[in-house]
Amino acid sequence: MRTINSRQNPRIKALAALKKPKGRRDQEKFLAEGLRVVSAMVEAGWQPLELLVTEASLKKAQNLVPEKLITLVTQPVMEKLSQSSTPSGMLAVFKLPKKPKTEKLGPGIVLAQIADPGNMGTLIRTTAAMGFNSVVVVEGADPWSHKVVQASAGALAQVSLFCWSWEKLLKNKGDKELVALVTIGGQAPEKLKNKNCLLIVGNEAHGIPPEWIKTCDKKITLPISNKVESLNAAVAGSIALFLIRP
Repeated sequence: MRTINSRQNPRIKALAALKKPKGRRDQEKFLAEGLRVVSAMVEAGWQPLELLVTEASLKKAQNLVPEKLITLVTQPVMEKLSQSSTPSGMLAVFKLPKKPKTEKLGPGIVLAQIADPGNMGTLIRTTAAMGFNSVVVVEGADPWSHKVVQASAGALAQVSLFCWSWEKLLKNKGDKELVALVTIGGQAPEKLKNKNCLLIVGNEAHGIPPEWIKTCDKKITLPISNKVESLNAAVAGSIALFLIRP
């Protein structure tokens, strides 16, 4: 079993670079932290390239992956790599998955300029929980950032993730309907008969760009009290996914 004690170790410096988008792009890897998230991804069939753990988490790591993949590190080393306020003691390095083929696109969700990583991760998790298998990210947050990975609770390993432009989505959506979730003017989600669709959830502050809405096939609106102006993007999207689930 490998052991690393120094925060200045070249291997640790390279892994620390994965905390930035450029580092993830250059190395084609990303980090996932904590037993819950790492376990979910392993159970979904994703094997980490490496699992770094402190002594306290060693036994749990040995139950997850072959020992040859485990690197034992000190607490200061873990603190350098962790992006959590309280490091969990377990951090996995995964290879960024290959871009899925266009024909793999199925019913699911389109995250249109979702800027908050927590919202993005929550919506990816809900998409998987509701039985959908496709997530299209159009601009917005980096889906492989720490906060998105953690908020998804490992559900990133259960969906096909497409990072496309709006134009590419229109070109490759096939027979799937684009259903825009809007605050007013849409039909009730329960009335949506065609389940072969992609739900469009827009930016937290600005919603879906008007020019994008015009190219959607349908619009749906959640009925809420007139005492409340709107719902959080992740909450609204999650409710809508539940109502239109297969």
